[in-house]
Amino acid sequence: MMVVGSHHSAFSISDLERSIDFYCGKLGFEVVWKRVNREPYVRRIVGYPTAEIHQALLRFPASDHCLELMDYRGVERTPVDTSPPNPGTAHICLLVRNLQAFYDDLTAQGVKSVGPPVLVESGANEGRLAVYMFDPDGFPVELLEVLD
Repeated sequence: MMVVGSHHSAFSISDLERSIDFYCGKLGFEVVWKRVNREPYVRRIVGYPTAEIHQALLRFPASDHCLELMDYRGVERTPVDTSPPNPGTAHICLLVRNLQAFYDDLTAQGVKSVGPPVLVESGANEGRLAVYMFDPDGFPVELLEVLD
């Protein structure tokens, strides 16, 4: 086996500051670093030789895994439909305590969701509440309640 761990997942977003506010201010992520990247090697990795990438690396709460936010500038960008059934769409799942109260707080702050939390009725997560909320660019963020 060659894979030995994970470092980060990434979302291409439209406004870095707005996304940092959402993930850090509303969900409790921590900024590891933030920068404007014009490095030639990065441009070669991503395949956009003229891109200026406004980036931030955020640490998931209570985890070593990180979420990289990438706001490409100086290149043509087209928003995509991030609806859950569309191929190429991703989501993250966060474990939370007291999901209903957290959902109520996020909803009061204007965060959109598919609907209110739903009781999982079967499978490995049976008995937990779960909900899909949406980040500012429409990426689904699943909140799954921890059972104590």
